[in-house]
Amino acid sequence: MANHKSSIKRIRQSKSRNERNSYQHKTTRNAVRTIRATTEKKEAEALLPKVNSMLDKLAKRNIIHKNKAGNLKSSLQKHVAELK
Repeated sequence: MANHKSSIKRIRQSKSRNERNSYQHKTTRNAVRTIRATTEKKEAEALLPKVNSMLDKLAKRNIIHKNKAGNLKSSLQKHVAELK
């Protein structure tokens, strides 16, 4: 166990940040799955800006790499464009 007040606080902060980051990451992954499973173009077009925003936020906070966010956004954009 930690011996210093600062290390106890650091453990507390790390735990809460880890929970928040994992929640946001999981939520975004579920949104990506949802948009990929969508077959209607209007519904997918409505979801796309929200998912892109989520991916940008994750990349900004270094939860995922910026190139991964870009690759996901690009593949989702292609998927939506191919829908009828």
